[in-house]
Amino acid sequence: MTLFHIDLQLFTGEKTEKATPKRKKEAREKGQVLQSKEINSALILLFTFLALFLLGKFIFHNLRLFTHNIFLNIVNTEDLFTVNGIHKMFILLVTVTAKLVIPIMGVAFLVGLLCSYTQVGFLFTTKTLGIKFDRINPINGFKKIFSKKTVVEFIKSLLKISVVGYVTFSYALKQSKEVLNILDMSIESIVGFIGNTTIQVAFRAAIVLILLAVMDYFFQKWEFENDLKMSKQEIKEEYKQTEGDPQIKSKIKEKQRQISMRRMMQDVPKADVIITNPTHYAVAIRYDSNLDAAPILLAKGVDLIAQNIKKAGNEHEIPIVENKLLARTIFYQVDIGANIPPDLYQAVAEVLAYVYQLKNIY
Repeated sequence: MTLFHIDLQLFTGEKTEKATPKRKKEAREKGQVLQSKEINSALILLFTFLALFLLGKFIFHNLRLFTHNIFLNIVNTEDLFTVNGIHKMFILLVTVTAKLVIPIMGVAFLVGLLCSYTQVGFLFTTKTLGIKFDRINPINGFKKIFSKKTVVEFIKSLLKISVVGYVTFSYALKQSKEVLNILDMSIESIVGFIGNTTIQVAFRAAIVLILLAVMDYFFQKWEFENDLKMSKQEIKEEYKQTEGDPQIKSKIKEKQRQISMRRMMQDVPKADVIITNPTHYAVAIRYDSNLDAAPILLAKGVDLIAQNIKKAGNEHEIPIVENKLLARTIFYQVDIGANIPPDLYQAVAEVLAYVYQLKNIY
């Protein structure tokens, strides 16, 4: 029979608990975020070749026009081999290249940016740029080479190469019969055939990579959450840092109660009457028609505090009136320093009238 249950995780430090929001926030600030690079690569490849497919005619037309102009005008260019002629040729080459390449690069850049933003959101941190001397430690580098993460990445790379290689090779093998007909094609047909084959191979490779990237994303998510797991001791320490040490908070609350009690007892001498249960409850009420719109509760207490209120009342010759129901009602319904509610006006007024009558008698 087990008499005591001891959580050994508090001593072993085994990380079995999910990361807290604070831990996730700190990891994000350090640049540790959930992101699958495979998704970025696959989508960039897909949309880049899609852009090439859509802009293929535009690119081919401009390349043909540029080549035609170069060879047509090269004979008529007198300053071709001068500094000025080379400069003009260089500017023309850069302009045409930029005109053809920038749209493709723009698509790749935007897709990569959108993929990263979708997975990570907006994040700017300089902590990843800090110098970490453990990275140049040869022992740590040797451990990373043979680490579990490196082995997993190696297996993923082999799987990716194998699957993509099989899909692309299968399609290329089907198109091998068409290669024999290239000799009978025109230059434009050859270029079109090569371009179309390349695009088809790229599309198939991209689709396979996207499927692998989706699986990689879920693996990365599992690995990310597993790396951020915390031990129960870490959660306990974080709670202390966030909420404060329970013992210190308890002492602060106790100190606040003492200060509040002291202030309340200092207000008891200002009361006009103390209404009691008579043993368990006591409430001190003040009413000054020149200052107060309604009677005010200055102090209240139960048991020992009630006895102290009555003791202070006796020391300052404050009338003490027994009214069990009224004392309990005021104790539970009215906060210290608050006005007596209208539904109790009549009962309190009767008590005050009785007190004023006693004062006039004596």
